[in-house]
Amino acid sequence: MRFILSFHTLLLITLPVCAGELTVGFAAVDVTPEIGKKPVYLAGFGENRQATKIHDPISARAVVLADGSTKIALVSVDVVGLFITSIERIREKLPGFKYVLVSATHNHEGPDTLGLWGPNPFQSGVDPEYLKKLEAGCIDAVKVADTARKPALATIGTATDPNLLRDARLPIVLHDEIVAIRFENAATKKPIGVIVQWNCHPESLDSKNTAITADFVHFTVAHLSKSQGCPIAYFTGTVGGLMTTLKLPIKDEKGKELLDGTFEKAERYGTLVGELADKALKAAVPVTLSPFDIRTREILVPVENNLYRLAWKLGTLNRQLYPWDGTITPKEFTPAKDVAKPAAVKTEVGYLKLGDLEIAVIPGEIYPELVLGKVQDPPDPGADFPDAPIEPAIYSQLKGKHKMLIGLGNDELGYIIPKRQWDENPPFCYGLKKAQYGETNSVGPDAAPVICGTFKELVKGK
Repeated sequence: MRFILSFHTLLLITLPVCAGELTVGFAAVDVTPEIGKKPVYLAGFGENRQATKIHDPISARAVVLADGSTKIALVSVDVVGLFITSIERIREKLPGFKYVLVSATHNHEGPDTLGLWGPNPFQSGVDPEYLKKLEAGCIDAVKVADTARKPALATIGTATDPNLLRDARLPIVLHDEIVAIRFENAATKKPIGVIVQWNCHPESLDSKNTAITADFVHFTVAHLSKSQGCPIAYFTGTVGGLMTTLKLPIKDEKGKELLDGTFEKAERYGTLVGELADKALKAAVPVTLSPFDIRTREILVPVENNLYRLAWKLGTLNRQLYPWDGTITPKEFTPAKDVAKPAAVKTEVGYLKLGDLEIAVIPGEIYPELVLGKVQDPPDPGADFPDAPIEPAIYSQLKGKHKMLIGLGNDELGYIIPKRQWDENPPFCYGLKKAQYGETNSVGPDAAPVICGTFKELVKGK
């Protein structure tokens, strides 16, 4: 497929080099759906999984940072994902911000916010009234965090633990680094809040659970709130591949292995992630987080997944399709009239440089291979596109002292798979008798080349 690389529609926000005083505020808003009046369909596994009770709240957690008078907001919500249309509505209600990022933890035990997990494959599981409540909660969280801003100093640390991740798809590539940023009041040195970013599917409760919960994220936040003595904002990073807790051996403090689908495992795993963040913060170093340099680009990504195309045609997935002729950044984004023709979705890729910290904002579940520069080479002979060029790795583009990736950032496109590892058709890779999981929940094999290529251009400022 030929891509016409036209970058004149780049939205490039470069803030003043002269930084003002860094201020930061944290807030959280409860956006748990109400149980009883109508069905609440849980996302992430099969259809028609209806919630029966609430174990712990679904939250929208916001961090507002300002460099003098310039403000940005980072929001994370305990749901499976949000489409860019929700983010656009949220941004409309937050004037005065140079940039608003909204991501999802990719929670598989919360309400359906995309549409794929309704009563049957032909009916959306999204409750429009709840979606309005969630979006309003994100807006409120940002406003409260904004009013709570205080002059701040920051430290950043990282730690790794390969024993806290399982890669459910060959080849085995783990992104096992946690990133933690602690903010202290510049005058009193008391903690203001902590940002923590980890790379794993919140799906410990598995497919039979019917209790609404934030999964292990709830327990990670609870642990860190106590150990650090301040609000916590948890962000999901690299979760494609598939980074999971399912079938991952996790033992309790007495050495007993805990079972998938239990709150015991979710709590223990969440606590272990929290302890890993504590370790990162114990070794943290001062970091300068200003000036701000915010770069985003709206692009088209082709949709080659026929099941997704059908879902959009039926209205199960409620977002606009656009004509696709290979132009990533068209002069105008004109909606498609005929979804039978090649089509694409509009999405957004982001690059944030906050002083010495660089952040990649990726609109989906990117594979670790694409982040860490570990795409299989040479490719497996069974791969569908063995001659596909290797995409530019996300972290290879980041040259600063510190780096971080926020996945499902401002959109959810599903799995972003290295094109030369795409494997839908026989013969299958690694001598397997059937295809591995992944492609069925991806917009298509060209998502990775488009997104990684766009990010490389963003970093260069082109």
